[in-house]
Amino acid sequence: MSDVSMVVNGRKVSGSVEDRTLLVHYLRENLGLTGTHVGCDTSQCGACVVHMDGKAIKSCSILAAQASGSEITTIEGLAPGAELHPMQAAFKEHHGLQCGFCTPGMIMTAVDMVRRHPEGLDEKTVRNDLEGNICRCTGYHNIVQAILAASKAMAGKNETQAA
Repeated sequence: MSDVSMVVNGRKVSGSVEDRTLLVHYLRENLGLTGTHVGCDTSQCGACVVHMDGKAIKSCSILAAQASGSEITTIEGLAPGAELHPMQAAFKEHHGLQCGFCTPGMIMTAVDMVRRHPEGLDEKTVRNDLEGNICRCTGYHNIVQAILAASKAMAGKNETQAA
């Protein structure tokens, strides 16, 4: 057993977990944060993307014990209160949601993408940076359009992380 302590969505949490507990399972099963999805268990699909210390990671590829001492942001913590984060709003407006299973990971990846490209995004960059996030429903056109729109809305604002 390992003792873990971290800040998740602005709230300090701690507990004991089996050494083999993945961060995604800790978030879902121990903290009840089910917006982070388990899609493939092999780090291929990106449904489990969260931010650890401000950077996107696949939470199925890291142990909860390895995240101890870190600050984690999940889709539930991206926006304050009932107000949507600009990326969430853009996914809604541009119909980038589709079935919704991949959406939380796509949004978390996209917010990190904007952080990593403060100069702005173009379609080629978005499509390239989405590699590792799989949508099984359909093409990525609406997802790409949502990310481009949110990138413009977030330009010049400190909107890449929850307040």
